[in-house]
Amino acid sequence: MSKKNAAKRIEIVSLRMVRERTSLFYPNRVIRGPEDAAKLFRQFIGDCDRETFCILCLNTKNEPTAIHRVSTGTLNASLVHPRETFKLAILANSASIIACHNHPSGVPEPSREDIELTERLRDSGTLLGIELLDHIVLGDGTFVSLKDRGLM
Repeated sequence: MSKKNAAKRIEIVSLRMVRERTSLFYPNRVIRGPEDAAKLFRQFIGDCDRETFCILCLNTKNEPTAIHRVSTGTLNASLVHPRETFKLAILANSASIIACHNHPSGVPEPSREDIELTERLRDSGTLLGIELLDHIVLGDGTFVSLKDRGLM
């Protein structure tokens, strides 16, 4: 066998979700609107001093099944890609997700980049069969739902 046609070794791999040692208590069981989602996200990333993007995975009854920190960025930016965003959603068998990030400035007004990201995530989710229900932007004691604003 010539060196050009030598056999190649292929690794056998597996992929699984690993649970963190901590969890959040959610007494309402079901996400009924952006207020419910914002309250839960605030428990998870409310005190972050850098922009942090995360997702909440939901089953078909809109019950949260997992929450995942996708990206931690800088004071005013966070690098987010649909591939990384939907990786956990796929592993968690999610029917839908809600995205969220904070604005450390305290002002939850969505930027042009926030709106463009939401559109990319919505389109990617449609292809994967995992609906993006909303994108929440947290500020100091307030939040903005891009869905309620008609931006998605």
